[in-house]
Parts: sequence; structure tokens; C-alpha cells
Amino acid sequence: MERVADVERALRAAAPHTLVDVVAEFLRERYGADRAVLRLADYGMTTLQAVEPSGSVTEGVPINGSPQGRAFGTQEPFVEVGPRLPDATIHLPVTIRGDRMGVLTVTVPADRYTQALLPEMAYVCEALGHEILVAERDTDLYVLARRASRLTLAAELQWQLLPGRSCARPEFSLGAHLEPAYAIFGDNFDWSVSADYLTLTVTNGMGEGIEAALLTNLVVNALRNARRAGLDLVDQAYLADQAVYAHYRGAMYASVLLLRFDLATGEVEAVDAGSPRMWRLRRREVEAVPFDAQLPLGMFEETAYVAERFQVLPGDRLLIGSDGVYETVSPTGEHYGERALALSLIANSLLPPSQVPRAVLRDLNDYRAAAPLEDDALVVCLDWHGR
Repeated sequence: MERVADVERALRAAAPHTLVDVVAEFLRERYGADRAVLRLADYGMTTLQAVEPSGSVTEGVPINGSPQGRAFGTQEPFVEVGPRLPDATIHLPVTIRGDRMGVLTVTVPADRYTQALLPEMAYVCEALGHEILVAERDTDLYVLARRASRLTLAAELQWQLLPGRSCARPEFSLGAHLEPAYAIFGDNFDWSVSADYLTLTVTNGMGEGIEAALLTNLVVNALRNARRAGLDLVDQAYLADQAVYAHYRGAMYASVLLLRFDLATGEVEAVDAGSPRMWRLRRREVEAVPFDAQLPLGMFEETAYVAERFQVLPGDRLLIGSDGVYETVSPTGEHYGERALALSLIANSLLPPSQVPRAVLRDLNDYRAAAPLEDDALVVCLDWHGR
């Protein structure tokens, strides 16, 4: 472990674009590794894209059906080794606080491989992940590696807002995904965790393209500003509502669901200001969680909001979907949220929350018979463990 501390220090001292080189050199000296490749999950969560020093986009490895994807999905090291193979290829997940970033693939001589190497290599991956988060302030290298294709400007604005795609604490685990990932309209999610609370918001801004992205940016940052000022959930909604109305005078508005979870008790405070909806899976039974519908943010001046409360129990799974999910229509004319969404929740109940949003969106794609999405489809999944 002392040698691992050395690589941590080397990573902190390295130039932001050389982090993979530092890790590769450490693995070469320590284990005789002749190759180390870092692949990051793309925005669509369908491929793992190699980090190239030039920043160029190369053909990705599919998450489904590849050894790298197996390590990414299970969040466990996956080793390709055998008596006829001269080398052992080790695929290690790179994950920080529940946010699955990618996979580091290391090739070492087969005669030097033992399972005892895996804990130390996993620690190196954790150190690498932390430094990537810091390095992204100063280089585009790791952001570019996440792109399987070019983003629209609206999508660029939206992705810069997101806190991550998954998060885990002892009290909860959550995951979220936006589709289409490369041409987003106005949907967004945000969360923040303190010692006592998890605050989670799901936003659906009206319009499309740049106008929708700018509206959502205003809403999310207004909510963050109010939250960071120490205001309660109702006042957060009120101040964001005033910010949007002051700018657009009712011409544009945003639907938002605001939730604040008490980490100690499981009590949830909610303000429903529009269209995002929530379902609860409890003991294999799915039911919609109804709220009193209130006006979207920015529709009228001086709108008053009221908070509601409900309780989550250990073992509960909550799923929040935008209208692009529950209002999607099948070829027979039935809305996805009427019945198919509950079936998808039950069918995917064994998956961790980080994988549920993509699974639900795959089911949604089958449901609409592969017709193109006419709106953003956003899914957030939260498992409550409690203290």
C-alpha cells in the first residue's frame, strides 16, 4: 500500500492530460504490465470510449457483450486468463462515490498474475478516478473521450449542468439517464447531499434546442442558488419561479419535481410544480405516488407553493420519469405510463439503480416500436436503504 500511496502522489503532481500515463508507468514497474487502457462510458451509456492523448474519437467497445462492459456492469474486476494465454487481461471498474466512470484494462504476463493483485489495482483505479474529476477543470481530454459522436450545443449546455449519472451513500443509491443523449431538449436532473438531507430535482423545460437549454440552465441554477442560501424547499421553488418569470414574463416556463429526503428518518418533503411523475416499487408492487399538481415555475407572477410529505421505507425503489417517458404511445395508442412502466420496473427489479434508467429506456424503445423520440426521455431511479 505504500507503493500505492506513491502513485497517488504522482497523480496529484502530474499534468492533467498525463494521468493514464502515470498509472501505466506505475503498473509497468510494479507488475510488469505492458499495456493499460482507460475507457470512459459515453453519454449514451452504450459504449466505452478509449482515452486517446490526441483527444481523437475512436470506435468504442460496446458495454453490452464485452469483457470491459462486464466489469462496468457488475462493478467487479473481470479477468481473462488461461493456460494457453501468454498474458492476463484485467478489466477494472473506475467508479467514484457510486458514479460509474469507466474501465481500466491492464495486461500483465500470465505468470505474474494472482488474485492478490486485484485489491491494490482497484485502489489505483479509485485514485485515478478522483484525479480525473479534478483534472477535468483544466483539460477537455476526458470529456472528449465520453463522446461517441458530436453533441449539439443544447446538449453541451445540459450535460455541463449534471452532477453525475449515479451516486451512492449508505442511506441510498441512485442513477439517472437522459435520452437522446446527444441532442437534448429541456430535461435535466440535479442532486445534492449534505450530512442530513438528499435534495433531488427533476426539471422539464418547455421548448427545444438552445431556448430549452437556456431555460433549464436558469431554473437549475436558480434552485441551486436558493438551496445554497439555506432556504427550504418551498422557498427554493418560489425564488426559482420568480427568476424565470422575471426573465420570460410567462412566455416560457419549466415543470419541476423537488424532493428532499431526511437521511435519518426517510421522511420526504415534495413540491410538484409540473409534469415529472414518480412511481414506487415496494414488495413487488408498483404504484404511482400522487402529488397535488401545482403551477410550473415561471408561468405566473407571485405563485405560492405548498410542500407535501410522505415516507420511504428501507427496500423502497422510486422511479421518476419525464413526460417523454410516460406519455410515449405504443402503436396501439396506449401510453407507456399506464401499464408498461410498472412492468418494466418489476422486470428490472434485480438491477442496481445505476442500471435501471437505461434498462427502462430500452424497454421504452421496444414499446414505441423503435419510432424516434419526439421529446427528451429522462429516468431517475432511487433505492432507499435507510440508516
